[in-house]
Amino acid sequence: MLNDLVALYSAHAGLYAASVFVLGLVVGSFLNVVIHRLPIILEREWRSQAAEMLPAAAVDTVVAGNEPARYTLSFPRSACPACNAPITAWQNVPVLSWLALRGRCAACKAPISARYPLVELGTGILSAVVAWHFGFGVSAACGLLVTWSLVALAGIDFDHQLLPDDITLPLMWAGLLAAVFFGGADGSLPALPRDAIIGAAGGYLSLWSVFHVFRLVTGKEGMGYGDFKLFAALGAWLGWQQLPVVLVLAAATGAGWGLTMILLRGRDRAAPLPFGPYLAGAGWLAMMYGGRWLDAYLRLSGLRH
Repeated sequence: MLNDLVALYSAHAGLYAASVFVLGLVVGSFLNVVIHRLPIILEREWRSQAAEMLPAAAVDTVVAGNEPARYTLSFPRSACPACNAPITAWQNVPVLSWLALRGRCAACKAPISARYPLVELGTGILSAVVAWHFGFGVSAACGLLVTWSLVALAGIDFDHQLLPDDITLPLMWAGLLAAVFFGGADGSLPALPRDAIIGAAGGYLSLWSVFHVFRLVTGKEGMGYGDFKLFAALGAWLGWQQLPVVLVLAAATGAGWGLTMILLRGRDRAAPLPFGPYLAGAGWLAMMYGGRWLDAYLRLSGLRH
């Protein structure tokens, strides 16, 4: 049965990509839940831990919002934040339900953010591109795992300036284990074990060094520890060779966007700017095309013939 499925998808790349696109839509719907709920879950855990260590009067244990005492990624059921009406199964169909409802709650007609279908559609498109690029096999499965993790991390960091250890650390360890068990030819996904280990260590230590040098010079913290861990995870999956590509892309994009916001919208220059979304986007591009870019650069520079 499995061999027949492999043969079918190998012979029909379009069908394979379309199937992964639908899977990506479903995963994108779940990632919306992760982006919204995981920071709340983590905040509750931090408050609970603080309450155990500090006097009760010193810790505010009340969590903003109307979430129930038990709050996980699967409980309670999704509901409208305006009227708390439960969202039915047909209202949870990725993208289509939002279009059918015209972007409004079926019960109270409150607007539903367009970001929900955009995350679903974006995850579906990125997943299909990964499937088309890598074909049917281990590399595609690894690429999908990395893609879905990066979407969740980018969304959470954009909202909360937070890159949770619950995602970054498992992503890094998964990259190292994938390298040990599935690491193939040089430049493939996952990376070779040696490249992955150096990539994880180099990714973390490079941004860690920049952080401390910047703090010594300016007295300010330029980034968070979550950025170090995300960069380490990217190094584990892509290998150390791709780290300069990721860093240059992320820094250039982040600086360009920040300058645009300052010039066009009068954004405060001192206001913090999340770096995670730029690292995530640059990491995905490097995963897909970084090998070609690096090879082209080496050929143009005469370092490779």
